[in-house]
Amino acid sequence: MTQDTTKPSKPEFFNQEMAQSYDDRNSKFGVVKDNVHFHVNLVLEDLPDDARVLCVGAGTGIEIIALSSLHPKWRFVALDPSKPMLDVCAKNLENANITDRCELIHGYVQDAPNSVEFDAVISLFVAHFIPVEDRPSYYKNIHDRLKKGACFVSTELSFDLDSAEFPAMLENWKSIHKLMGATPESLEALPQSLRDTLSILSPKTTESLLKEAGFGLPVQYLQNFMIRGWYSVK
Repeated sequence: MTQDTTKPSKPEFFNQEMAQSYDDRNSKFGVVKDNVHFHVNLVLEDLPDDARVLCVGAGTGIEIIALSSLHPKWRFVALDPSKPMLDVCAKNLENANITDRCELIHGYVQDAPNSVEFDAVISLFVAHFIPVEDRPSYYKNIHDRLKKGACFVSTELSFDLDSAEFPAMLENWKSIHKLMGATPESLEALPQSLRDTLSILSPKTTESLLKEAGFGLPVQYLQNFMIRGWYSVK
C-alpha cells in the first residue's frame, strides 16, 4: 500500500535520474552496505518474530530486502521524501515478493504513523542529509514512534571536520569516491561538499543529540572511515 503526503519531497538531488541509477552508481559501495546490513541484523536479532520496523529514508529498499530475507514475518514501513526513489523501492520490493509485508509512505519522518509503536526504527545513510537545525527534531520524531525499550539504529557520515585528523581521513574518503567513479572535479570539490551539501556532525555532537531526544546511552557498533553506526534504546 502506498500513501502520499502533500509535503514536497527533498530536493532534486534524488530526482528521477538519480533514483533510476542509484544502485548501479553505488554498486562498488555494496560491500560496505552489506557489512552494515550484517551488523544491523545482529543488533536487531532479538526482535519479536512479527516485529514492525520503520525504515526512514528507505531509498531503493535494499535494507528492507536484506532484513526481510532473514526475518520472514517482519513487517516494514518504507518512508522516503523522494517520490522517484520510493517508486524504485516499490518495484524492488515487488521483485523480492515482499510487497504484502510493506507499506510505503511518501514523506518525512513526521509523516510516519505516530499511533503505531514500532519495534525498531532504522535510518541508514540518511541523517547526514538532514540539515543541522532539523537534526534534533529528526531524532525526536523517531524516538516518539518507538515502543518503550525498542531500538533505533542509525548509520551516518560523522566526523569532526575541523579536527587534526580530518585531512588524513579526507584522503581515505576520496579513495572511496574514486571507486565509485568520481571525476577529478568532484574530488576537488569534495571537502566543500562535505561541509555545504551534507550536514556532517561530529560523533560527540551526534551522541549528545540522541540523548537529548530521549534515547539511552548510544552504542557505536560500526566505524568504516567516516561512516559510523549507533544503536540506542528508548
